[in-house]
Amino acid sequence: MRAIRGATTIEKDCAEDIRAAVAELLGAIQEKNALAPEDIICILLSNTSDIVSYYPAKAAREAGFSFCALYSSAEPAITGSLRLCIRVMVLADGDVAPKHIYLRGAANLRKDLHKFAVALDGPSGSGKSTAAKLLAKELNVLYLDTGAMYRACALKALKDGVPFTDGAVEALTPSIDLRIVYENGAQHTYLDGKDVSEEIRRPEVSMAASKISAFSCIREKMVDMQRKIAAEQSCVLDGRDIGTVVLPNAEFKFFITADAATRAQRRGKELAEKGFAVDLEKLQKEIEERDRNDSTRSNSPLRRAEDAVLVDTSDMTIDEVVSYIRKKIQEKV
Repeated sequence: MRAIRGATTIEKDCAEDIRAAVAELLGAIQEKNALAPEDIICILLSNTSDIVSYYPAKAAREAGFSFCALYSSAEPAITGSLRLCIRVMVLADGDVAPKHIYLRGAANLRKDLHKFAVALDGPSGSGKSTAAKLLAKELNVLYLDTGAMYRACALKALKDGVPFTDGAVEALTPSIDLRIVYENGAQHTYLDGKDVSEEIRRPEVSMAASKISAFSCIREKMVDMQRKIAAEQSCVLDGRDIGTVVLPNAEFKFFITADAATRAQRRGKELAEKGFAVDLEKLQKEIEERDRNDSTRSNSPLRRAEDAVLVDTSDMTIDEVVSYIRKKIQEKV
């Protein structure tokens, strides 16, 4: 006997979405495992506690799987678990190795079967980092804040009084002791053994990060680190050249943008909440200057990848942004 496992997700808790998702999942399991109806002994289904509108077992019966025993149960609520998820186990005759099937947002539940990367590029203050964090949490995968890595390099240069010249930055690069550590579900950036996660968010570090990231020696070191991390597990990355340079073969690419005034207001609010004095007019000019620096630099300039989905967040809430990106990902998988 074989135990074939699988899972999928739905966009919203409604009968229509549940029927479609269950039919797709069971159909894929039957096809990939070459199962005849007489091979299937029973089908065990479960769903996360946020699915209450329709029984997956009823959806399975309506999808044509009424020829076998069907069982359905609700899972207990677990903090941090994948949302709106339907799992299945098909018990079938035969001794051929089972082919487990994980679709849509549930693909990351089996990292041994499928690893993927979501690249979110865009200018400063567009909301890409916030969206990336929330998206990674919903997909239950790693969030890699690449901007924090460049900020840490900039902080090192500022602390050591290193001018932003080719020779000086090249000499500094080998001495940058940078570690990315994940503690309690959050990324912490360590520079020279010290947690600088908050310090790198200062405005002067942001401007310096734009300058130091233009140096090829710095980018080569950071890109190498980012690629190694992404090769090990599914993750969401945000930056300015993720989809064009760091991970040009990323499965999902998005370019997140917003007008400069909106971005200045968002960044100003973020800084004010951390206790920094905010001059919105000055902040907007700094953002526009950073845009020019990032988009005109010769090494890995900020630009939208040809296959990236454009998302203008000027008039969108962060929940709307994340929902839109998740929908686009599910459409593709």
